[in-house]
Amino acid sequence: MAHPLCGANTTLQFSSVIKNMAEPAFSCPVDPCPPTFDEFAGSTSYFGGQPPLSQTVGYLVVIGFGALFSVFTTAVVYVDKLFAGNANATSEHFNTAGRTVKTGLTASVIVSQWTWAATLLQSSNVAWNYGVSGPFWYASGATIQVLLFGVLAISLKDIAPSAHTMCEIVRARWGKSAHITFLIFAFLANIIVTSMLLLGGAATVQALTGVRYELASFLIPWGVILYTSAGGLKATFMASYFHTMIIFAVLLAMITVVYIKVYSSDQIYNYLAQTVSYTPEECELIWSEDGTAETSFYTNDAGVKQYACGSVPGNNGGSYLTMLSSDGLMFGIINIVGNFGTVFVDQSYWQSAIAARPESAAKGYLLGGICWFAIPFSLATSLGLTSTALMLPINKDEAGSGLVPPAVADYLMGTAGSALVLVMLFMAIVSTGSAESIAVSSLVAYDIYREYINPEATGQQILWVSRVVIVVFGIFMGLFAIALNAMGLNLGWVYLFMGVVIGSAVIPLWNLMTWRKASGKGAVIAAWGGFALAVIGWLVGAKIQSGSVTVANLGTNEVMLSGNLIAILSSGIIHYVYSAFIDPQDFDFATLDDNIHLVEQDLRGLGDEINKDDIRRSKRWIIRRGYLLTFILILVWPILSVPAGVFTQEYFAFWVLVSIAWGFAAAITISVLPLVESQSELGAVFNGMWNYMRGVEGTMRHADEMEVAAPPAKTLDVEPVKPQAELPFHDQLDHEEA
Repeated sequence: MAHPLCGANTTLQFSSVIKNMAEPAFSCPVDPCPPTFDEFAGSTSYFGGQPPLSQTVGYLVVIGFGALFSVFTTAVVYVDKLFAGNANATSEHFNTAGRTVKTGLTASVIVSQWTWAATLLQSSNVAWNYGVSGPFWYASGATIQVLLFGVLAISLKDIAPSAHTMCEIVRARWGKSAHITFLIFAFLANIIVTSMLLLGGAATVQALTGVRYELASFLIPWGVILYTSAGGLKATFMASYFHTMIIFAVLLAMITVVYIKVYSSDQIYNYLAQTVSYTPEECELIWSEDGTAETSFYTNDAGVKQYACGSVPGNNGGSYLTMLSSDGLMFGIINIVGNFGTVFVDQSYWQSAIAARPESAAKGYLLGGICWFAIPFSLATSLGLTSTALMLPINKDEAGSGLVPPAVADYLMGTAGSALVLVMLFMAIVSTGSAESIAVSSLVAYDIYREYINPEATGQQILWVSRVVIVVFGIFMGLFAIALNAMGLNLGWVYLFMGVVIGSAVIPLWNLMTWRKASGKGAVIAAWGGFALAVIGWLVGAKIQSGSVTVANLGTNEVMLSGNLIAILSSGIIHYVYSAFIDPQDFDFATLDDNIHLVEQDLRGLGDEINKDDIRRSKRWIIRRGYLLTFILILVWPILSVPAGVFTQEYFAFWVLVSIAWGFAAAITISVLPLVESQSELGAVFNGMWNYMRGVEGTMRHADEMEVAAPPAKTLDVEPVKPQAELPFHDQLDHEEA
């Protein structure tokens, strides 16, 4: 039986699509009939408790891939050290990757660590809820933070090139109280991000393979622990490149299957129009046990619809095919505010900036943000919209748990689709998880152990603490994810909540790097005051809206929006008023790096070769392009889509074409550029390996020479002469005007 709006040969090309062509449980009660009615009539859930893959596959992916990447990454790092003289095992290199990472690899790492489980799962959930506006607001609302962080990245290379963590910079400028405050917020950011990884990952592993949620939550971190503790940040970066390539490969496969192999944009458009054409009464008949309203499960006890059927509340014309969506816009604002917290307050992004070469810091973040945009936008525009177009029996709880992509992939491609989504998800989990692990280990090693426990710590002690923390953090997060699930908190809830917790730390950290008047006392008051006001507003909002405070009521868009906005806006206002009128500072940024100390004789990336004129040009470059792209993504693009109203078939076809082209362009760029930039290093490694196999003497001499030629120590007692830091760009303008 062909789907009603398709030609006879459309879906029959893919055998997996017609895998369930048994007689329906009851005759279709509406006309036209939903595309997948015959296969799922009477079903309350897509997976229905029956995973498409075996538990063996689940264990193979969760345990096997972790072990494979551990061995592979460790081998790559060892070969790099042996034949190219890189990756010497000092604590400095373990936590900074030598500060010599180039633009392409920096961009690849940004894409990798910004691709959470939520990127793959939650983006399709908002497409399932709001239509085309969901993928756009997810992508644009989480891209601009990376673009703007490029400003902080290049500022860091200028005024604090010796830093290991963002909290070291806070300590050097604002002192102990501020240091402890922002250390707490940094840990909260790491915990929230890792929680989302495990909540979405474990739920998907359980749905696809039947591996118990609790067991998956405990096992998944071990894939991260093994290679991160062995190779440090360098291993994380190398693994992230391969993770990113795999993620993009699966992404291209999915958008090709949806819009080229099985369907077309016109067919998805027609199906989406059909989905919203049903009345609530017809939806009740479709989503029932026997085609009668008495047995309908279309709505829950609170009257909230549970399936994609009928018009979309708050959308122009009730359509999925419009950017005029009040709930979509509300989600976009929450997304923008919340993700400022998880970029600016997350040590892993500061660590990537620390690891980058000065000339690569700004460009790497800009390129990484542009390429990352394609992942949620292209994936959710294909899989997310297809789930509503085909009216698959995905209920609201399943969508909130991130099961939209695996359901659509399984329907279109059978077990192969399920396996691809599982692999893609695992790549996202381990890539971001490794970045979070190394971030936490750096914070503990430098900002707790060396700062407050053992100020005279040696490099080997720092290295040992870093590795122990990676293991402990992985185990803790597995247990914490189990606790969150027991409390009834899913991926979607935590994603909306993150800005309430850490949003108040964003503006003070921006001011830390860019405003000489910024007060340390004001920053502490702003961070804690904003947090307190956000939590109060969040709780009061739930009480006002629903009359009670429950997990469900606290998770509504309106309540989450109030908490997120209060966090970031109140904090910014408090810090500005305190710094401008109560306790204005006149900080000399040229002195900042003098208060940050290394541990070992490892000054790679810190030499006098840093050209201050080049850094200043890079600041101007990233400020202009970062601000311009931010303006385009959150204002120009949405405004240009408003006159379209409900998309026409041609407009939607163009929209889909943009998503496909962006996906392919990003995949090519992020896969090829790191290889092109690393030609000399790759050549040295391959030549060394070839000479070694031929028995040529002196093959590994380069590594030894690198050890001997290491620059003199920069320690607490011996400080090398460093070029003077310039004022941040914004303050330079003030200074020049004066």
